[in-house]
Amino acid sequence: MEIILFEPDIPQNTGNIIRLCKATKCSLTLITPLGFSLSEKKLRRAGLDYFLGVEVKTVPSLKEYLINDPRPKYFLSSKAKKQLYDTPIKEDAILIFGSETKGLPAYAWEKWEEDFYTLPIHKDARCLNLANSVSITVYEAMRQQNFASIV
Repeated sequence: MEIILFEPDIPQNTGNIIRLCKATKCSLTLITPLGFSLSEKKLRRAGLDYFLGVEVKTVPSLKEYLINDPRPKYFLSSKAKKQLYDTPIKEDAILIFGSETKGLPAYAWEKWEEDFYTLPIHKDARCLNLANSVSITVYEAMRQQNFASIV
């Protein structure tokens, strides 16, 4: 599976997601601009030595990156109506998450609205932490696939 973070702002979240990628054999794509430098100490501290062996790439445009990609796309947003747990997640999934402060861009909603999902949270909560949301989503996908990618 591939995880995409759209313009992430918080280095610690991205570092934790890199650790998750190492543990789950996922690749990570970061859509620029980033709210931090990839050499930033906070990012490196959160990611520890997990950077080794994790495919991390940066690309400048989410739209251009996804437009001709035939793989199934799952956009995660607290504003989506469909719950992630109600849909099967394919093995070659692309899991796309918005920035911590801005979410996902309007053009993604316009082009791929039917591919937007949410994680259930209490009505008084605004949203979950990005690293937590990615972890929950990746492990739900892997659970559906009997953890085949890591066993």
